[in-house]
Amino acid sequence: MGRGRVELKRIENKINRQVTFSKRRNGLLKKAYELSVLCDAEVALIIFSSRGKLYEFASTSTAETLERYQRCSFNPQETNAERETQSWYQEVSKLKAKYESLQRTQRHLLGEDLGPLSIKELQNLEKQLELALVQARQRKTQLMMEQMEDLRRKERQLGDMNKQLKIRVSLEMSTLEAEGQGMRGLPCPWNSGESAAGAGGFHLQLPPSQQVDNIEPQPVLQMGYHDYDIGEGSSAPRSMDLDNNFFQAWTL
Repeated sequence: MGRGRVELKRIENKINRQVTFSKRRNGLLKKAYELSVLCDAEVALIIFSSRGKLYEFASTSTAETLERYQRCSFNPQETNAERETQSWYQEVSKLKAKYESLQRTQRHLLGEDLGPLSIKELQNLEKQLELALVQARQRKTQLMMEQMEDLRRKERQLGDMNKQLKIRVSLEMSTLEAEGQGMRGLPCPWNSGESAAGAGGFHLQLPPSQQVDNIEPQPVLQMGYHDYDIGEGSSAPRSMDLDNNFFQAWTL
């Protein structure tokens, strides 16, 4: 037969009240301990008996838990602001430390401030530099191969364009040759003089008044002294003829 429901009211019997307090107190302390262990919770339990005796349990510290309780209960806005400020301060501190570490690493990579480093740190730095050098060379080789491939592609394009231009030029030359052969078959007015002259040049026709046979020698005015090569046996008559011509031209 099960136990009946206990009515919740003050126990008048002093002895029964003390026994019930002891049992319930121990059970409550046990539950608080289990809660803190199983759920990783911060638990603080304070119990005062009817005689004023203190019983307490705290997973960390009762004073710290009470202080935290007061901060959360009495000034919630200020607590949130303080938490946010503290969070930003911690974030700034982390970023500052990371920035200083990066600056120090950069100086080490540049070969500066190597005095405080140990042998192991220097070996790690050497490995990093070798790895960076290998990666830089691989990237350079990749870029050079890409540039060479681009130049080959441009060369092929220019070769194709050159072939097309050659084909067009050959077609135009054949067309011009065909047109030139067609023009040779046409009669030309200057072709009639080729048979008489015996050459492919032009034949100049002069009027009768300007024929070479009808041109008479005209007197020429000669001024100055000219040397002539006079053959032997004809020195005197040649000089006289020259003098006569000279005076005739002068009289005109």
